[in-house]
Amino acid sequence: MFGLSGFKEVDPSYVAEIASKGAHLIDVRTEAEVAQGVIDGAIHIPLHLLPLRAADIPQDKPVVIYCRSGARSAQACAFMASKGFDNMHNLAGGIMAWARSGNALSLLR
Repeated sequence: MFGLSGFKEVDPSYVAEIASKGAHLIDVRTEAEVAQGVIDGAIHIPLHLLPLRAADIPQDKPVVIYCRSGARSAQACAFMASKGFDNMHNLAGGIMAWARSGNALSLLR
């Protein structure tokens, strides 16, 4: 269920499940942070470029946005929801929660 913010807070196991079913993953961290590893299949759109790249984000499948801890990605989800996107998911705890859950990180291709 989506909250009043217009997006859903999700945990790493949920992200792994919907990613395997074709969800779109977006990493909004900085270049330096992304160089340390990403969730496999994610695309990198730095937070400050999100308004310019919003048209590139699909509206017909779930979109998971993540950052280091979940704060910047929550801002990104709220922004996208304000633009009419109703398919936004924020990875609660960010990539730190993802890694703590034992999930692998990949290098951005």
